[in-house]
Amino acid sequence: MSSAAPTVSRWEAQRSFDELGRPLRDVTFCVVDLETTGGSAAGGSMITEIGAVKVRGGEVLGEFQTLVNPRSEIPPFIAVLTGITNSMVSDAPPIESALPAFLEFAKGCVLVAHNAPFDVGFLKHFAAEHDHPWPRFEVLDTAKLARRVVTRDDAPNCKLSSLAQLFGSTTTPNHRALSDARATVDVLHGLMERLGGQGVHTLEELATFTSRVSQAQRRKRHLAEGLPRLPGVYLFRDERQRVLYVGTSKDLRSRVRSYFTASETRTRMGEMVGLAESVTGIPCATPLEAEVRELRLIAEHKPKYNRRSRFPEKVHFVKLTREAWPRLSLVRRVLDDDADYLGPFSSKKTAEKSLAALHETFPIRQCSDKLAREPSRSPCVLAEMGKCLSPCDGSVDTATYAAVVRQLRDTLLHRPDEVVEAINRRMTLLAGLERFEEAGVHRDRLATFVRAAARTQRLSALTRCPEVVAARREDDGRWSVHVVRHGRLAAAGVIPPGTDAHSYVRELCASAETVRTAPGPVPAATAEETEKILRWLESPGIRLVDVDGEWICPVGGATRHLPLYDAVNQSRLSLVPFDEQRLPATVHRPAR
Repeated sequence: MSSAAPTVSRWEAQRSFDELGRPLRDVTFCVVDLETTGGSAAGGSMITEIGAVKVRGGEVLGEFQTLVNPRSEIPPFIAVLTGITNSMVSDAPPIESALPAFLEFAKGCVLVAHNAPFDVGFLKHFAAEHDHPWPRFEVLDTAKLARRVVTRDDAPNCKLSSLAQLFGSTTTPNHRALSDARATVDVLHGLMERLGGQGVHTLEELATFTSRVSQAQRRKRHLAEGLPRLPGVYLFRDERQRVLYVGTSKDLRSRVRSYFTASETRTRMGEMVGLAESVTGIPCATPLEAEVRELRLIAEHKPKYNRRSRFPEKVHFVKLTREAWPRLSLVRRVLDDDADYLGPFSSKKTAEKSLAALHETFPIRQCSDKLAREPSRSPCVLAEMGKCLSPCDGSVDTATYAAVVRQLRDTLLHRPDEVVEAINRRMTLLAGLERFEEAGVHRDRLATFVRAAARTQRLSALTRCPEVVAARREDDGRWSVHVVRHGRLAAAGVIPPGTDAHSYVRELCASAETVRTAPGPVPAATAEETEKILRWLESPGIRLVDVDGEWICPVGGATRHLPLYDAVNQSRLSLVPFDEQRLPATVHRPAR
């Protein structure tokens, strides 16, 4: 069934390949080809022959060939095409015997086929049909790769016969499995030789190669050579040492190199690479530390080619003032003034939506000037419309007004139910009148407020804690530890093997950054950093080592209403008109 083939060396030029990723010279490929009775295994077609060649570093390590009894008649036109007749396969093993033998031959290899979805699809189909576990093969398609490399000037098409002729294959494809596999080996080597001159030296680069990456871009791959193969943050800099782009990776060297080879095809990144003259790598102990460092470096340098997180200072808050007649105000920063705040909001527009939701529910004053304890002014338009308690003309006493403010404060800090119920009633009324666009405006306001309240409550809960120490066992068996102070990452580390865990944590805490509290509910870091920390703290497998303070969120808080926010997002993405959607919460379409 299988036999050893003579060793043939034909690719010595690859001996100098750079040790990045998996060098092609070290990868064992199993090039496979099938002959079948038709074009679809799911449609009842069967395998009649399997042929494969195992190669590494340009040398043939072995070959595999077997006919397969399809247990059905081979169609005449297939017999003419392949030369495989019913009599030839009558004594051949069935697929349930031939397939395990092939899988054992291909074990540990990268599968290669010309038009791989066809061959691999048949193999996976019959593996599943006969309960053979399918190995997690990496698959390389020479037809797909050729379409990226070979031009019309080289060959009229990317058929195996055309490519075999182009690359001077010693075997002519003839629709027999082993012959076609041998020809595919020559095509694979030809493609590799052609791409080797363009800097494609690893399996990862070969699998993702695209001609969209320019030669000038490839020539800069030497900028990655000094970087470690460790997790961390990388910074691209121009000739004046200005930071162009900041990113993170689990493997700094491989990730940065990908910008100069085949894996990075974004137009903006190509432009950035063209300007880059150096790359700085900052190793980090844990992925969370890398993510946090990335945010801080982006905020510090504001790189042109980073689209997100460049301006964390451009935020807004909704403030409940502390004065004789409190009001809601839109502000840019939090003061240490004992006022209550909702936010931060990434844009003024979203802050205004939340402000409108609160004003819709609580009829406190909306004028911006200060009022004396006993004002004597004329009422405004909002008072005449019944949307303001009108303290300016003495229509409400301080006790009644204060009671409304207490309800508003409780809504901001603990329970958003007043706003949810009030706006739901309004949406129900508008939907009953078929004023769906207006209902949609209120829906968006409610969703924005709920998300903002949930975010504020979650951030504030962690911010109030002077210190939280947590650990998690990572995939490599080591324990990562993070020290968080007032919502800011103060230290990160991984406990070395054989080290006393308690001693390591004590030393990590002792060397951690000193963090001072920020005013109000704002964390000592940016909101985005604290949210990343929260996601890590809430991930599976986390163990709290120590908590200084109380890390709690209100039971009846806004988080339980977040499905409403998700529903709004879905409705925005949908192309269905608003009046044909099912409104969230208590709103329903009227009967027609």
